[in-house]
Amino acid sequence: MACPARHGRAIIGANDGNDVVTISTSSRFSSLTGMFSPQSVAVLGASSEPARIGGRPIDLMRKQGFAGPIYPVNPRRDEVQGLRCYPSVADLPAVPDVAIVAVAAEIAVDAVADLAARGVKNVVMLSAGFAEVDEAGAAAQARMVGIARRAGMRLLGPNCLGLFNARLAFYATFSAAFDSGWPIPGRIGIASQSGAYGSHVFAAMRDRGIGTPLMVTTGNEGDVTIGDIIGWMAEDPDTDVIAAYAEGIRESDSFLAALTAAKAAKKPIVMMKVGRSALGTAAAQSHTASIAGDDAVTDAVLREFGVVRARTTEEMIDIALTATRKIYPAGNTLGVLTVSGGAGVLISDAAEALGLPMPEMPQDAQDRLRAIIPFCAPRNPVDCTAQITNQPQSLGTFAEALVVDGGYKSVLAFWSQAGATEANVGRLTTSVAPLIAQYPDRLFMLSVLAPRATQQRYEAAGFLVMEDPSRAVTALHAMGRFGDAFAETAKAAPPVVPAFTLPDRTPSEAEAKTLLAAAGIPAAPERACATVEAAVAAAQEIGFPVVLKILSPDIVHKSEIGGVLLDIADATAVRAGFATLMQRGATVAGARLDGVLVAKQLKGGVECILGIHRDPVFGPIAMFGLGGIFVEVLKDVVFHRAPFGEDVAEAMIRSIKAAPLLTGVRGRKPADIKALARMLARLSVFAHQAGDRLLGIDLNPVLAMPDGEGAFAVDAVIEVEQNG
Repeated sequence: MACPARHGRAIIGANDGNDVVTISTSSRFSSLTGMFSPQSVAVLGASSEPARIGGRPIDLMRKQGFAGPIYPVNPRRDEVQGLRCYPSVADLPAVPDVAIVAVAAEIAVDAVADLAARGVKNVVMLSAGFAEVDEAGAAAQARMVGIARRAGMRLLGPNCLGLFNARLAFYATFSAAFDSGWPIPGRIGIASQSGAYGSHVFAAMRDRGIGTPLMVTTGNEGDVTIGDIIGWMAEDPDTDVIAAYAEGIRESDSFLAALTAAKAAKKPIVMMKVGRSALGTAAAQSHTASIAGDDAVTDAVLREFGVVRARTTEEMIDIALTATRKIYPAGNTLGVLTVSGGAGVLISDAAEALGLPMPEMPQDAQDRLRAIIPFCAPRNPVDCTAQITNQPQSLGTFAEALVVDGGYKSVLAFWSQAGATEANVGRLTTSVAPLIAQYPDRLFMLSVLAPRATQQRYEAAGFLVMEDPSRAVTALHAMGRFGDAFAETAKAAPPVVPAFTLPDRTPSEAEAKTLLAAAGIPAAPERACATVEAAVAAAQEIGFPVVLKILSPDIVHKSEIGGVLLDIADATAVRAGFATLMQRGATVAGARLDGVLVAKQLKGGVECILGIHRDPVFGPIAMFGLGGIFVEVLKDVVFHRAPFGEDVAEAMIRSIKAAPLLTGVRGRKPADIKALARMLARLSVFAHQAGDRLLGIDLNPVLAMPDGEGAFAVDAVIEVEQNG
């Protein structure tokens, strides 16, 4: 059973009864320190068998040397794994920082009540059988979370694999990943809604020699969410890079606060957000009772905060590893030094697909390199050919040219298996290591096939090492995306829109346009006309040709019944058109007919669509795209969380693939992008101010007239939740 989205309600603090005292979102993150870095631990459901869920945490902590006291709790045992066992929480000699609960679901709620009564402030609930199972389980989970909230307790889970913090030898988990090796020291934190997959990512990183000493999994997220974990890691001085796995974002405020905190701290987040497909979304909902939401919306939110979304586990690991160098070049460019022309083409294709610029080398530098190796190709990629092995003294010159003359912020050298020979290891490290030291703000990546020991020698010299050049390009591109996000300046404030009240029901087109006009969102000149004579008078006043539209709050999609008539050229056509529209409107059962809308027929503009979708997690989301086939077939649209200013709106407009149709192509005059951006920004503020009753807005088409002539909403639909 999916739980409803929560909007940032803090759940910590003392209380004098059944009410929860709220606190700030930032305190919500710091409140987890006792859970993630405890000094003492209780284990409820403690088992003498290390392989059992209640025995594994004790076994792991004892093997790794957890320094604080461990209190097993089990009424049927006097001793567990060499430790004194206590019959109940009330019998514990001290209040532990955190309690690990591994008991049957039917007694887990009472266990939380006992812990709350004892004053325990952190619980890791490994027990399953709650909201992920059925409605009865969801109700039990709600009771358990309610007890925790009233006690000012943080609760991880239920139905989670728990967490580990290897820095303290704290293992509140029953993961089998440690059977094949322990965590390696490092500065990457893993936050995962899935326990099994989080363990998979950890083990895969460990097996590549990557340090991930901290992993937290959330399970059902009864209390602690993926946002809480990311927020805590953003504030943790021992974590530099955050790798996250999510199936659905359940609660927006802490998630957005976490992304804000990470961005402010210049801590990169690489996230694998699954549920892109309809099938994947259904699986996510049944797996952890998550609300997967609209994937396009989530993608837009992640982009807003500079989070890089990984498509595969391998990609997540590559990006996280590269990010540990803490070099995030804004305005990233790629220079390539290769011994293979074919690899240079492959790398160029990968960079172009990602949008990573590869500017040409300056002409004087190209000439200088050709003088050294006449048959080299020095444009970029710089193909020095295999001849460089016969002229090893020239390697440093080629590399320096890329860094100094080319000024590239990322340099990728493709050496394949040739980089495994002892001679080339010496040449590359000797020639390039001084450049790496001299330019600490540049990224130096080496694509080489070599034994792990040889790769480590390159890494010690300052290189990042990756076997596959396409993966290397992806990782380098991600560093630039982080850098661009970290370098962003303050955005313009959203425009001011006068206060308004939504009508009690979905308004007609004319009413919708009147409401939007008050917010500074213009429509084409038009009149609402209840009679045919009024329609004729309006058409003559506006000027022919005009458009006639059926006017009814109950007919949202007018074109489906032929409710829009174009090219109405005279009074006779107005009269005939009025009659036609009334006849067609009458075919819609129960529809109220208020007459027709007479509008000026605009020509010469570019058709666009502006819209608002109310996301169940992130609230109003603005959309922009070109109208017609571009939105219906190509889906060339962009989303952004509302509200925002005109600078963000203009960036959205210019980001779509078909933007050249607006900026001017083949001699065509540019459209009025400033007017479009003004309209889009105001629409975002209007939607933000409208509140939860606003279901959506559709301005389609909006005509973007030639530059300086404005933008006008030709059609407008505002859908609202009816009062009562």
